[in-house]
Amino acid sequence: MTARIIDGRGIAGTLRGALAEEATTFANRTGAPPTIAVMFVGGDGPSERYARQIHREFERTSFGVRLHRLSEETTESELIALLDAVGRDPDVHGVLVETPLPPHVSAQRVSLAIPVMKDVDGVHPVNAGLLFSNSGNYLAPATPSGGIELLEKIGVSPRGRHAVVVGRSASVGKPMAFMLLHRDATVTICHSHTDRLRDLVASASILVAAAGVPGLIRGEWLQPGAIVIDFGVNVVGDQVIGDVEFVAAREVASAITPVPGGTGPMTVTMLMRNTLLAAQRQRMFS
Repeated sequence: MTARIIDGRGIAGTLRGALAEEATTFANRTGAPPTIAVMFVGGDGPSERYARQIHREFERTSFGVRLHRLSEETTESELIALLDAVGRDPDVHGVLVETPLPPHVSAQRVSLAIPVMKDVDGVHPVNAGLLFSNSGNYLAPATPSGGIELLEKIGVSPRGRHAVVVGRSASVGKPMAFMLLHRDATVTICHSHTDRLRDLVASASILVAAAGVPGLIRGEWLQPGAIVIDFGVNVVGDQVIGDVEFVAAREVASAITPVPGGTGPMTVTMLMRNTLLAAQRQRMFS
């Protein structure tokens, strides 16, 4: 068996075409495009590259984007004041604060300062709580939302399947587990202290890798025919590889996301979708 490659770039491109049309329609009706404000503090290389990627892809897709590059010396109170200002700006519909933040800035207090209706990456405790209970009009984190979208686009329903999520971060692993649970999967969450990880991986009909450890999951561990969603982005030498041993896993799985080109392109696309949704909701209640 050779697995089907889940083409995140192609799926994201198709979705962005539809989002561009909706963004243009919104701009024509309101006088301004759906717009995100992206903030990052300090000179962290990955954060700056991600911000540039968001800027490039949002502009290509007829969305607005404002980048706020803040110095390493920016205080917590200054960042929170900026969040308050963009929260009151009617032309900004989405807010993203990139992590990591400097040690003197509390990520928890910053997440509380993000306006709930503009929280396009679902980090505010209100959105996280609504996701947990699967109630209300919440905004879900972009990265796991992209994983769910990939499953839907290849015609895989989680209902009745055993899904194993390797990774328990608040940004990917936990929300992905809840999204699968809300779609009637039976979900097991694993992490770095999980005993008999190999056996649990072997029991998965859907395997989600989000541990941030290159090649953690070996191909021979997989259940034959499993669907593999790999969120890992690990720089090893001059290569970017996932958490799953791709070459071996491809010979066992029925479908698998490559790294790069799998889940990555979907994250920015889901940020666009959330920004459009947030803009539409704010317009409705303005």
